[in-house]
Amino acid sequence: MTLEYLIRSKNFQFRRAQIEDLDFIISLEKHPDSKKYIISWTRDKHQDALGSDDFIYMIVENSNNQKIGYFILLGLSNQNGCIELVRINIGEKGKGYGKETMKLIQEYVFNHLKAHRLWLDVKEHNNRARHVYEWAGFKVEGLLRECIKSEENYESLVIMGMLKNEYRGRLSAI
Repeated sequence: MTLEYLIRSKNFQFRRAQIEDLDFIISLEKHPDSKKYIISWTRDKHQDALGSDDFIYMIVENSNNQKIGYFILLGLSNQNGCIELVRINIGEKGKGYGKETMKLIQEYVFNHLKAHRLWLDVKEHNNRARHVYEWAGFKVEGLLRECIKSEENYESLVIMGMLKNEYRGRLSAI
């Protein structure tokens, strides 16, 4: 099977995930560095979403075609042009891969999907991810207080978003 790369940079490329990629996706979700920040899905939920026209699963590969992460977008059929970044998970932390991947996601969402708005939620205590999102120009739009039940307590989600004109403004400022 020939894989079609939907977007590329010098260091990374995105391709649509296949059913064969689910083991990789689930293993990253369950990894100790990610587990406390991600609301895990069952294999069945991933399979259903992977088969849905409203979701897009992308595998992030490095220049050697090695899988280093994935992301999930939702809202491809949203008539308002609002796309949710449901999940981004890069295996190796602290190397700048998340920032570069985030730039490519924004390019893909605003230039290829022609979205008006890109938004996400992030656990309030996930400072590393919040830093990346703020660096990428996302603005805090709200807080869903104690909306996720974890093992021993409740956690809050920060809602963050970016509009197409904000994305374009950041590009022109560079």
